[in-house]
Amino acid sequence: MASCLSHMSFHFLRPALLVAALAAGSVSAQPPAETPTTDATTYALSPVAMAFADDLAQRRGLDPQWVRQQIGSARRLPAVIRLSLPAPKAAYKNWAAYRARFVEPIRIRAGQRFWEAHREALERAEREYGVPASLIVGVIGVETLYGQHTGNFRVIDALTTLAFDFPASHPRAESRAEFFRSELEQFLSLTSRNGMDPLTVRGSYAGAMGWPQFMPSSWSRYAIDFDGDSKVDLFSSADDVIGSVANYFKSYGWQTGQPTHYPVSFDLQTLDKDGLLAPDILPSFGVESFMAKGALLDAEGQKHIGKLALIELQNGDPAQGGAAPTYVAGTDNFYVVTRYNWSSYYAMAVLELGRTIEALVKKP
Repeated sequence: MASCLSHMSFHFLRPALLVAALAAGSVSAQPPAETPTTDATTYALSPVAMAFADDLAQRRGLDPQWVRQQIGSARRLPAVIRLSLPAPKAAYKNWAAYRARFVEPIRIRAGQRFWEAHREALERAEREYGVPASLIVGVIGVETLYGQHTGNFRVIDALTTLAFDFPASHPRAESRAEFFRSELEQFLSLTSRNGMDPLTVRGSYAGAMGWPQFMPSSWSRYAIDFDGDSKVDLFSSADDVIGSVANYFKSYGWQTGQPTHYPVSFDLQTLDKDGLLAPDILPSFGVESFMAKGALLDAEGQKHIGKLALIELQNGDPAQGGAAPTYVAGTDNFYVVTRYNWSSYYAMAVLELGRTIEALVKKP
C-alpha cells in the first residue's frame, strides 16, 4: 500500500477516509472469536469467515453462494498484517521533511498537467460544491500522484485479511477488525451493485481504492457520477474523482470562502501555549480568547468569524539541530481537510501542494 500510505510515518493507516468510516459504525453481526487463520492461500476453510459470509448475504440480500465464493477466494496476506501495525512513534516529527516528500518537482509538474487537462471539471466542482480546485488537486496529488500509484493489493485479500486476522498485538485490534469487517461488507455490496468483479479490484493494503483512495464505505457515501455517464468510476474517470473529492469535503462541512489557516506569532509575556494546544487541531477558541492566550494574528485573522485552533508542526528535535516548530491558526476548514486524513501534517502538505500548483497554472 505504498501509494496511499507512503506519507503515513506519523500515524496509523492512511486508507482514504478510514477514520471517517470508523465513526460511521460497523456491521451489526460480529463473528465469534477464533485463533488467527493460518492458511496462507484461502479463507474458504475458515468457519468464522464463512459464517460471516452467510450472515452478510442474508442481511444484504445477496446470493449466499456468491458471497462465500468471494470471501473464500481471498488470500491471507502476511504483508498486510505487518503493515497494519503502527510504526514506532518518533519523539519528534519533522514538517520540513514531510513537506519535501510531496511539494516536490515531479508531483508539482504532474499536478500542473492534471489541472490543465481537467480545468473545466475542476471549475465546475468549485462552482457547485464551493471547494477550491487547489484543494482537490492537492489531495489527488498526495494520495496517488494523479492516479499513478493506486495500490497493487487485491482489495478482497486486504479487507478479508484485516477483518479476520488483524494482529492481536495492536492496542485497538478489536475495533480495527470490526471496522474492516464493515468495509468488507461494504465492498461486496458495492461490487455486487455496480457489476464489478471483486476478485480483480486492486487498491491499498487497507482496501482504499482509486485515484482518491476511498474506502468502500466512503465510495458508497461520497463518490458521485460527475461526468454524466451514469456510473461512478474512481479508477479512470478524472471527472468522477474530482467531483467525489469535492463532495466529500462539502459533506464534512466545508465553508465556501473561509481560509484554512492564518499566520500566527506569539506575545511571550501572555503566552499560554499549553492551553492553546490542549484541544489539538479542533477549533475551540474565538479570536478574542485565542489572542488573550498570547497568540497574535494579522489583520485578516483578526476579522475571522468562527473558531480557531493552534496548529503545531514540529521540525525535528531541537537538541539534534532541528528547527523551531511551525505554527498556524487553523480554522474550521482546516479541520475539514483533516477529515480526509487525521493529520495536520497531511492537511498542510495537501494545501501547500495545491496552492503551489495553482500559482503555476494561473501565472500570467
